[in-house]
Amino acid sequence: MNLSFNPRHPPYAEVAVLIKASGPDALKTLRLTPVADHPTTTLTPAAAAAAAAKNPAKLTGSVAVLRYLARLAPHPSPLYDEHTLTSHRHTSETDSLLDLLRQHPFTAHHLATLTQTVHARHPQFLVDHAKLLLADYAAWGFLRVHPSKDTATWVAKMDALPECAEAVRVVDAAIAAPPLQTPSVVEVKEIPRISGTNPDENVLDAFRNLIADQIARLAGSDPVFVTSLIEAPRTPDHGDFAIAVPRMRVKGNPAVLAKEYTEKFIPNQYILSASSIGPFMNFKISHSLLNRLLLALISSQKEAFGTNTSGAGKTVVVEYSSPNIAKPFHAGHLRSTIIGNFINNVHVANGWKTITMNYLGDWGKQYAVGYNKYGKEDELEKDPTKHLYDVYVQINADAEADPTIHDAARAYFKQMEDGDEVALALWRKFRDISIIKYQSTYARLNVKFDIYSGESQVAKPMARALALLKEKNLVKDSEGALIMDLNEHKLGTTVIQKQDGAALYMTRDIGAAMERYEKFQFDSMIYVVASQQDLHLKQLFKILELMGFDWAAKCTHINFGLVSGMSTRKGTAVFLEQILEETKTAMHEVMQKNEKKYAQIEDPDTVADIIGISAVKVQDMAARRIRNYDFDWNRMFSFEGDTGPYLQYAHARLCSIERNSAIPINPDADVALLTEPAAEELITMIAQYPDLVKALPASPEPCNVVTYAFKLSHIVSIALEGLWVMGQEKKLAEARLLMYWAARITLGNAMRLIGLTPLERM
Repeated sequence: MNLSFNPRHPPYAEVAVLIKASGPDALKTLRLTPVADHPTTTLTPAAAAAAAAKNPAKLTGSVAVLRYLARLAPHPSPLYDEHTLTSHRHTSETDSLLDLLRQHPFTAHHLATLTQTVHARHPQFLVDHAKLLLADYAAWGFLRVHPSKDTATWVAKMDALPECAEAVRVVDAAIAAPPLQTPSVVEVKEIPRISGTNPDENVLDAFRNLIADQIARLAGSDPVFVTSLIEAPRTPDHGDFAIAVPRMRVKGNPAVLAKEYTEKFIPNQYILSASSIGPFMNFKISHSLLNRLLLALISSQKEAFGTNTSGAGKTVVVEYSSPNIAKPFHAGHLRSTIIGNFINNVHVANGWKTITMNYLGDWGKQYAVGYNKYGKEDELEKDPTKHLYDVYVQINADAEADPTIHDAARAYFKQMEDGDEVALALWRKFRDISIIKYQSTYARLNVKFDIYSGESQVAKPMARALALLKEKNLVKDSEGALIMDLNEHKLGTTVIQKQDGAALYMTRDIGAAMERYEKFQFDSMIYVVASQQDLHLKQLFKILELMGFDWAAKCTHINFGLVSGMSTRKGTAVFLEQILEETKTAMHEVMQKNEKKYAQIEDPDTVADIIGISAVKVQDMAARRIRNYDFDWNRMFSFEGDTGPYLQYAHARLCSIERNSAIPINPDADVALLTEPAAEELITMIAQYPDLVKALPASPEPCNVVTYAFKLSHIVSIALEGLWVMGQEKKLAEARLLMYWAARITLGNAMRLIGLTPLERM
């Protein structure tokens, strides 16, 4: 019988089980065939044996092969007895462990479960403390490839068994022999260029283009269309890329066509094999080539890795945050700030020219009247936002007892709209001093605006908008006010101008949009505003369309859900500055619980601030935008689980590997040495980052980046369990160090994309 396997997945357990079940002479009937980039362990039994055992002519997957080989023992099998009641518990526990080992992907949680199981049973065996069973061999074979300090002693005990020692000798000898390569491989001289792809920016595009080019020619299809159909297969055992033939919309039986196309597919140094399972075509790539191309690209691009030029020549205006002067910077404004900054970062990463705009609610009424009564210059200079809010609260309390205050406020507001210089001078003072305060607060969030605009600055465009609406007969009188009836479009009615001639939010927004297009000629304008404004934005876009502006179709509303429970831990009123200070204080408390580590931090105040802000942002972006969530102080600051502090820890841990290494980063390291499954999984995950970035403008969900960052961190954690840098031969150490450096670059890029500042020490 023949056992084909990938050298990255040595079949130590399979060979040891064969020896134990059938005796050492069984090795004479076994041919070991290491095949570079082989998708999965495959056993082809001798024809007579297969027929006698009523087994298929071929078994795929390590677990299936192990069960088959265990059953070759004399009945009942001492390794895997399925027939007696006394062995039922043993078989059940063995099956549970085998099911664990066949998990795809094999995550940090799965590895921790296996490690804990082995560690808890040591020095005994896993299922029966006195007797070796199939579970022990399966776990041993896996842990030889995924070493851990917690399981090293148990693995060494298994290594000493005669059948295990012989299995290691035989398998290693087979691997040392020249591996078989896929025959008839054609060397590719040039990667096909397909619209919408760029192999120079995204290594995976090179592999996909080579698949799409051949399949499109075989099927008579458009390569651009075929490229769009390439996806990950349903299970990693099937390969690296897949195409579902029914989606190609070609005539014929999909399963027959899949078989025909893959049989005609000519392998090359990029795409090693093509195969079909039913209507699916599966393709296996060269991971050694992927390693080389990807790590070379990251070495060249560094912090630019993942970016692309798909938006080159395009301009986007992103309006976000937009708090109201003299009112609290509430949870909705914080969400808008965090998400809006992400939207801006996404477009920058995709090559767009971005213009970020903070459209302040600065055209207030009460606070101007209130300041004349309660205002204090020293308090205004000290904290303008808080002082103006205090004035706002006091004057509104007065207004409940004295309605004439509202009349005075409305009169003052009309004076500002009419351009009264005295009224405007006080407003400018409030606005300018508030912006200075906002800028310092935004800086802590890694947020910077190109333009601070506001309701007050669109008086002229607003007047033009109103005139145009009248000219096009889009407004009508309603008890002295001007309204626009959008019921025909199922959008209700909206007031454009009040009875006293004062404008409303809608009028100002129309004027602002007109002015922005005239000034920037944007290709896209995005409003990052809470979902409560869904109707308002729909009405705005429809009005712009009815006014004859074709660019109305370029306007987009990116909405988000509500936050509940967002107050300081004492439940006091919330300003953004209060929240940020509270997060820093809370993070300090968490950090100080580990006195030894805390003493090693050079600037604990800054580190606490960065980790605290990371906690707030990641909690906000962990789920889809539209979902409501609870502001949870305790959960937010945990270093365990998927939190902002955990991401910072993962990044700092990768930085420490570089600092503690005795060798420098070598971009020319021999990355062909990165053959272990954990290395393959990590590099594959890194390679997917440019795809993620490119998809974000069309699907602007911050949670997609957060999820990616956590997955990458978990895969790094698995790799670090067994793929050490220190204590390794220099060439292998250089290759692994370069891999971890690339993981650190990628994780840092993802963190910056969501607005975090990656820490190197913590």
